[in-house]
Amino acid sequence: MTSLRPLSDSYGRIIRDLRISLTDRCNFRCLYCLPETEEAANFYRTRFDSVRNPNPTAPKLPDWKPRSELLTFEEIERLVRLGASLGIEKIRLTGGEPLLRQGIESLISKIVKIPGISDVAMTTNGFLFAPKARQLKEAGLHRISFSLDSLDAANFKKMTGREGLKEVLAGITLARELGMDPVKVNAVVIRGMNDHEIEDLAGFARDRALSFRFIEFMPLDSSRAWLKEMVVPASEILERLKSKFDLKPVVSSNLSETARRWAFADGPGEIGIIAPVTQAFCGHCNRIRLTSDGKIRTCLFSVSEHDLKGAMRGGASDSDLAERLRAIIWQKEDRHHIGEAEFVQPERSMSCIGG
Repeated sequence: MTSLRPLSDSYGRIIRDLRISLTDRCNFRCLYCLPETEEAANFYRTRFDSVRNPNPTAPKLPDWKPRSELLTFEEIERLVRLGASLGIEKIRLTGGEPLLRQGIESLISKIVKIPGISDVAMTTNGFLFAPKARQLKEAGLHRISFSLDSLDAANFKKMTGREGLKEVLAGITLARELGMDPVKVNAVVIRGMNDHEIEDLAGFARDRALSFRFIEFMPLDSSRAWLKEMVVPASEILERLKSKFDLKPVVSSNLSETARRWAFADGPGEIGIIAPVTQAFCGHCNRIRLTSDGKIRTCLFSVSEHDLKGAMRGGASDSDLAERLRAIIWQKEDRHHIGEAEFVQPERSMSCIGG
């Protein structure tokens, strides 16, 4: 049963959405997250020479957390139960790549049974989805989001660091066949890399009746090579899509929704644009993140984290954890500062934070 006092911050935002990273490890090396491949190095070295960071951080893999430092499934379940008692309703499992965590279906089956949890979703790169799809569905997974940054096999490899387009496309098809609804697909758009595919990706969404999300390139890469000049702004994406497709705005009553959405007038599916860089949606943010090593992040771009794992393993009661969580969320930032002089990029990349 939900507590009479839901989780809220000092700006009056009520927290309903918890994103849980199951692992910091990933089997892809995406350009915008873990760009350690030769293709990524060449891209950052040869593009935007006149404006690029004169002192970039050398690309390298993060120091992966040993298994002993990751939250156990029992610890995750405990925190979800606690969150649900405080008003958390939606859970999204992320990574790294969440499907690298063995036994994930057992965790899902436990979470979906927790009173108060109405929605359990997962974000995946899709490479390992097909072999586990039916188990995930049977466990109770409600929704799934795939990452698909390119429909061209060669460009896909440049962006992700591996060959895998065929497996991802097969996973998307299977998710629809299993009745997962909606099936969402995300593409991070980077100028000079995949922005020429915007219209093709939207057409793919219409042909497959998908909910497709174009996401502005954010400063969360491990090489710290992000530049605003690489961002294709939402306004440009929308202008190009409107010139190719007849789009109708989708009106949503959910103020905390991150995407601005449009439906195809002549077919199924829809497109959305998530614009954290040029059209920040912080004012209605109702999300917090739990990292795989047990830290709470109140914003994707937080420069500080709050340890819950240490408190749990130190014997804290549920009441102790609830009060600590309330105090953490009360300090939630009003907004991020991307593009402003005072912006500081988080020390950990997206893979370590959890998407």
